[in-house]
Amino acid sequence: MNWGFFEGLLSGVNKYSTAFGRIWLSLVFIFRVMVYLVTVEHVWSDDHKDFDCNTRQPGCSNVCFDEFFPVSHVRLWALQLILVMCPSLLVVMHVAYREARERKHREAVGEGSARLYLDPSKKRGGLWWTYVFSLVFKAGVDAAFLYVFHSFYPKYTLPPVVKCHVAPCPNVVDCFISKPSEKNIFTLFMVVTAAICILLNLVELAYLVSKRCREYLVAGRARAPHKRHLSDFATSSCKQNNLLLDDIIFLGSDTHPPLLPDHPQDHMKKTVL
Repeated sequence: MNWGFFEGLLSGVNKYSTAFGRIWLSLVFIFRVMVYLVTVEHVWSDDHKDFDCNTRQPGCSNVCFDEFFPVSHVRLWALQLILVMCPSLLVVMHVAYREARERKHREAVGEGSARLYLDPSKKRGGLWWTYVFSLVFKAGVDAAFLYVFHSFYPKYTLPPVVKCHVAPCPNVVDCFISKPSEKNIFTLFMVVTAAICILLNLVELAYLVSKRCREYLVAGRARAPHKRHLSDFATSSCKQNNLLLDDIIFLGSDTHPPLLPDHPQDHMKKTVL
């Protein structure tokens, strides 16, 4: 494994994450990836070789092992960690795309022109949706794998002895799992860390959504007084225009504009005369 590339990749993910995202990344790298690489592979390295059944029937041990271990813990955890880390890489790629687009824009129109992005790493627009999608995807992957583990291994534990009656076994035979207590400890450890990661993803998702809603509310309150000021200004302008029109109509007249008489027809006759 190229640890230099992996370290650079993690530093990029950490750079564009929130505080909750950095905690999640530390938890995944230290308590899941490192434990998987250093310990888990060695614990499950001899699971098939040390799976013993009390029979000499050829093939019985193999079919019983396949019956109780349809998918290895190690391979499931490897697939889970790969799928969980992919959305974070998608965020890094999105930021890299923005930076490349901004660089091409500057080369085309010059350095003094308006920028496409004030900050390419700022979670706005499409990047915000990419980040939210990554959180939902990571939480969904962990939850799905927890369900799969529970389906294959109820209560996430392995019994020391299992009974097998699958052909070609001649009868019900007892099969013994190697190091069941140690495997149960690491299985529960990986399950608990996955559950904590799901919780951190949901907390970060709630934080991002609430922050965006709060920004919209603040922006709406800031626009409301401006709209009210424009409305008052338009109303006062209309009143001034009406007063100016009245002054023009009665310009040069010594008398004030007549009030509405009780009999409009008489007033019209007098005006004509």
